[in-house]
Amino acid sequence: MTAPAPFGPLQFQLVLLRRMADHQPDLVEDARRELSASLAEMREANRRWQAMLRAPRGRGALRRYRSVLGEPESSVRRRVGDLECDALLWPLPLWPGLRFEVMAGPGGAVWNEWLVRAPGAAGPGLRTVGDLRPWSCTVDEVARAFAPVRPMEGSAPTRRALALTDPADHRPYVAEFTWGLFQRLLPGGS
Repeated sequence: MTAPAPFGPLQFQLVLLRRMADHQPDLVEDARRELSASLAEMREANRRWQAMLRAPRGRGALRRYRSVLGEPESSVRRRVGDLECDALLWPLPLWPGLRFEVMAGPGGAVWNEWLVRAPGAAGPGLRTVGDLRPWSCTVDEVARAFAPVRPMEGSAPTRRALALTDPADHRPYVAEFTWGLFQRLLPGGS
């Protein structure tokens, strides 16, 4: 019996895709093919990731990301309210205009983990909800474009949602994100 391949950036991208498949199965299928990975490999990557998360004596979250993705491309010190944290960024081949960002607080505690626009990369022009396309924008970009927005609880730990109003028709919507990447837009209530 052969040992499993090391868990690295390819497998991590498959983990991100696994959760995105709930909302964008066609995009995930195309991305999986681009990575030359089978559905079984995507399931196995997710199984292994979940096992790492739940291991009783597993690595801390920040150490886990470093072991899987290597050293970050960049690290920036940021202030969030009264606290300082480090924003570590890793490139992922599947999304060249984005970076996987991990926000780590004192002692390496991970506060947030998601996809963000790569430094210097141009984001989409967002003027109305008609400009929102799956996988085209991040939570921060939508929040800035449609301010003020109201953050909402996501349906899973890797999901976020923003309640927003379209400036064109003044109707409410909910933008849903997985790992920080826009997935879909739903009509919103009050």
